[in-house]
Amino acid sequence: MKKLFLICCLFIGLTTAGFAQTKAPTDPEQKAKGLQKELKLNDDQTSKIAAIYKESAQKFDQIKTADNSNTNKMLVDVGPLRKATIKKIKGVLTASQAAKYDALLKQSKNSSLNGGWSDGWS
Repeated sequence: MKKLFLICCLFIGLTTAGFAQTKAPTDPEQKAKGLQKELKLNDDQTSKIAAIYKESAQKFDQIKTADNSNTNKMLVDVGPLRKATIKKIKGVLTASQAAKYDALLKQSKNSSLNGGWSDGWS
């Protein structure tokens, strides 16, 4: 009985650890810092992007509340928010950073279609 309990605990622990590693950052500051590393942003760009992410997260929460967490409706309603967020972020980036950002978005989209990681905001 103890062995079975131990095996169950081990399985739950490993499963939880696996999900924790694939979870995308949700904090606007963390997401901006992630882009800072990827795109070599300066501090001013990073703070502007963090503000964009924060505004986007607030609007997402409003959509989620309005749609009563109806996933299908949320997917439709979040589309324009996502496009607006991307446009605002690109407005802060240089041309070469914007090209790298587009590549990140494409990679993120392909990964999410294949069951991989996607932050869902950028």
